[in-house]
Amino acid sequence: MTSRGGDFFAARLDAARRRAGDELRRAAGPAGHWEGCLAASALSTATAVCALSLLDRHAPGDGGGAGHAALVQRGLEWLAGHANPDGGWGDTVRSHSNLSTTTLVWAALGAVPGAGADYAPLVARAEAWITARAGGLAPAVLAPAIAAVYGRDRTFSVPILTMCALAGRLGPTPGAWEWVAPLPFELAALPHQWYAAVRLPVVSYALPALIAIGQARHHHRPPGPGPRRWLRNAVRRRTLDLLGEMQPASGGFLEATPLTSFVLMSLASMGAGGHPAARRCAEFLVAAARPDGSWPIDSNLSLWLTTLAVNALPAGGDEDFRAPVRAWLRANQSRAEHPYTHAAPGAWAWTDLPGGVPDADDTAGALLALHRLGPVDDDALRQAAAAGVAWLLNLQNRDGGMPTFCRGWGTLPFDRSGADLTAHALRAWAVWRPELPAKLRARVRGAAASAVTYLARTQRADGSWVPLWFGNQHHAAEENPTYGTAKVLPALVAAQGWGDELAGELLERGCRWLLAAQHPDGAWGGGPGLPASVEETALAVEALAGVAEARPEVLAAVAAGAAWLVERVERGEWRTPAPIGFYFARLWYFEELYPVIFTVAALERAAAVLPRPPAG
Repeated sequence: MTSRGGDFFAARLDAARRRAGDELRRAAGPAGHWEGCLAASALSTATAVCALSLLDRHAPGDGGGAGHAALVQRGLEWLAGHANPDGGWGDTVRSHSNLSTTTLVWAALGAVPGAGADYAPLVARAEAWITARAGGLAPAVLAPAIAAVYGRDRTFSVPILTMCALAGRLGPTPGAWEWVAPLPFELAALPHQWYAAVRLPVVSYALPALIAIGQARHHHRPPGPGPRRWLRNAVRRRTLDLLGEMQPASGGFLEATPLTSFVLMSLASMGAGGHPAARRCAEFLVAAARPDGSWPIDSNLSLWLTTLAVNALPAGGDEDFRAPVRAWLRANQSRAEHPYTHAAPGAWAWTDLPGGVPDADDTAGALLALHRLGPVDDDALRQAAAAGVAWLLNLQNRDGGMPTFCRGWGTLPFDRSGADLTAHALRAWAVWRPELPAKLRARVRGAAASAVTYLARTQRADGSWVPLWFGNQHHAAEENPTYGTAKVLPALVAAQGWGDELAGELLERGCRWLLAAQHPDGAWGGGPGLPASVEETALAVEALAGVAEARPEVLAAVAAGAAWLVERVERGEWRTPAPIGFYFARLWYFEELYPVIFTVAALERAAAVLPRPPAG
């Protein structure tokens, strides 16, 4: 690149960097943090429509007074307007059709009285899509097909089949319920310390569904006389009380529409629509409905987005900006044992709303953001950081990796160690280690070595890592090695700084994979040859820029990726999000702020490492 050409690109890069950064700052709310906007979800909308319709049918007046016919109708209209051309539905309006969501929409159209006739062509196309994918609509065909999607994890297959049974899609009651696996809701009455030992068939965050759906199945098709029937009858009231104790003030379990809807439809179907927990579920769904008739998967990802934004923007800045964000993050650190997962105090959830649950990824993100916001010599801030670091240390699994919510469950997807979570914790430990008390520093050093060993075991033969909470719908296995690898590389840089030789070896292989996955035009998709996205390109650019000081050979790839992003910013094509996020039970989502935040981070890091033409 000539000096003149270099000058021109540097000017373009700086202009795009300022434009992206200004837009991200403007997206912050009046209180100084970011809330973002999650994708409308066909799956969420279908479950909410079904739950509110069943509540009106089985417990009229119990959902807060008036019925919910208007909300239900708007939801049906939104679903009708957002079917894919192939007759199915995906989790978002940019997602491929899938069996789970299409089946749930089909069930919703059967659950609402008169909807099957009003939307007959829509129902026919959905049935044709399901038949082509599953092999038929008969319960003996459809139920195994749904179960096969999730394997031995019943976290989502049982709720889907429950909704189908309630909607009449599995035949008449009680025969329909033979296709719904009975969930051992009685186990929820055990001390929570026993959950890992008894190997519940759902992941840790799904306990409300275990209780409500398990009770509904028991109500509609109880087992024959014997000890199990007696036991379940004996603990029904106690487990319903537990459901109420787990429920946050907002009424939304995890602030999630699908989980809350499954609980509500189950309670309503067995005549418990007047139970306080059911009432609060209905209130949450009413409040979460959007004006266009849709529901998102969750209320917001405010804390996650805020920590990402803080870590993307340039360090330092105006104290008038830093102080309120710092105070907000501090205020949202948990101060007591969580009533739902029994997580110890000291951590952060993904949202500031009451349904959030402390988790590893958000705790690591908050620790990184607080360090960036500073000042790190503040005693109160150090104490808060030490509590967060200790929380992560206590969560670490025996395999050296980090799970999401609970240590030791580890047997089901999304409730086990993940490379992305482990890398995030490593980075958080690295920045705070110099400020920690001596004993905690020593614990961090040992935990970090175990984490690097875990990353060595989970690095694939080609050099990549696969994340737990992000995917790519164009990938044959719906994985996203670009995201995973990009998130692990900065953690290995930090570990290498401590003298970890293994980290250097892993870093070299990961860099090679990421370089090989770059498209000829400078962009990245979720893997080699997959369609490019702003998010994945930005993540790769940021990761490679972070290793450029030690590996200058990556600068050409950083420059090419940054140029691709600059062009998108200049054309105004950089804000369209891609469905790369995985929510609970592999439910796809996109977040409108992801491309903005990731672009800011990438351009900031690229501008810091790319050579500038000499002055004059």
